[in-house]
Amino acid sequence: MPEGDTIFRTAQTLNLALAGRTVTRFVSDYPALTRIDEDAPIVGRAIVRVESRGKHLLLHVGPAVEPATAYAGPLALRSHMRMSGSWHLYRPGERWAESRARIRMETDTWIAAAFGVHDVEWLDARALARHPALRALGPDLLADDFDEDAALTRLRQLGDTPIADALLDQRALAGIGNVYKSETLFLERLHPATRVSDITDDALKALVARATRLLTINAQGSGQGLETYRGLRKTTDRSHPAERLWVYSRGGRPCRRCGARISFARMGRDVRGTYWCPSCQPDRT
Repeated sequence: MPEGDTIFRTAQTLNLALAGRTVTRFVSDYPALTRIDEDAPIVGRAIVRVESRGKHLLLHVGPAVEPATAYAGPLALRSHMRMSGSWHLYRPGERWAESRARIRMETDTWIAAAFGVHDVEWLDARALARHPALRALGPDLLADDFDEDAALTRLRQLGDTPIADALLDQRALAGIGNVYKSETLFLERLHPATRVSDITDDALKALVARATRLLTINAQGSGQGLETYRGLRKTTDRSHPAERLWVYSRGGRPCRRCGARISFARMGRDVRGTYWCPSCQPDRT
């Protein structure tokens, strides 16, 4: 499941491979993308940079070679991975892990292919600045200028919202998904149903700091190689693939800390799966 660390590492890897290169081919099975390509061709444009904003990935290209329409200026391809989307990098002629790419952008040295993405669009500078989902994002946990105070203020504004829901609210802070929600709450010994209003300032600050550390540790390594993120997340101090997480996806199994059976329930506004230890994270609601 793509979360903030996945998108961050994917953006860093794509940026390393593509930035500064010229698009030699662009193909997509999304009519909304190909219409703009027909009016103001993507081929011939320079790829300026690739960045992440929360769970959104933005691939920026420069102006069209022969300006002719409103979309001939710089554009950003916004994609959201949802539950199963991904971007892959391939050398020309290399065998693909999947067969059907929804988007294919080529340069002379690399092919960037998007699989399983369902939320994509080309945005000009004005639309990018005004995009409602991007404007609504809270502070990005992986951003260099992450504003912890602003994130805490936004969380506090959620009042009686259960903390499990609050952590997933990208308008409060951007980047946390289901895995880090469960893992962070376990490590900070907070039951997922605890209301934000019942959490002390110190505990809420520690929770945000913990989430930031977990995402940062798992995002490390970006730019060190040209492979989009396919590794296993790690929140424990163990290296074995089956022992890298504390509670996530371990319903009914013994807690690594106390031995109690890990609980699982679909809860909250979006009925998202949540894991917790009833002993380490007692319900005080």
